[in-house]
Amino acid sequence: MAQTHLVFSYGTLKCGEPNFHIMSSPETGSYRFVGIGETVKRYPLVVGSQYSVPFLLLVEGKGENVLGHIFEVNDEKLAALDELEAHPDLYIRLKTEIAMTHDEHKNPIEPPEIRECWVYFLPRFKPEMLELPYYRNYTSVSDDHPPYVESEDLCSVDQIE
Repeated sequence: MAQTHLVFSYGTLKCGEPNFHIMSSPETGSYRFVGIGETVKRYPLVVGSQYSVPFLLLVEGKGENVLGHIFEVNDEKLAALDELEAHPDLYIRLKTEIAMTHDEHKNPIEPPEIRECWVYFLPRFKPEMLELPYYRNYTSVSDDHPPYVESEDLCSVDQIE
């Protein structure tokens, strides 16, 4: 029997962002937008590499309560996301508490509902990445950082400058 999984996206897989087409493509499995939320714990969300990629660094208690979109996906979609994120070689996928603040219609939820979601973290990174600016809400086009550049070449922490 097929399972469904909750996935929290803080970067390019969010609705309206450059890799949302991977989330929304029926060729890579099924998905459903569940709502908007934020990490219960703080983490550093940084934009790095020559591709301006968002990275959620696995450093609990530092950074921001990061905003993102919550999706329900099937096994096939989760496998496609693992491939995109180079899990477990580059990113690792961990169950993380997310406070869902808005439902699928973007109506506020008071108090927020705590959901256990899969989140892709960067566990190994160069120490200087902690010196980059931290973001609460990533968008691919921003005055705060260069625009995101799509690349299939980024598969190792050594490639992140």
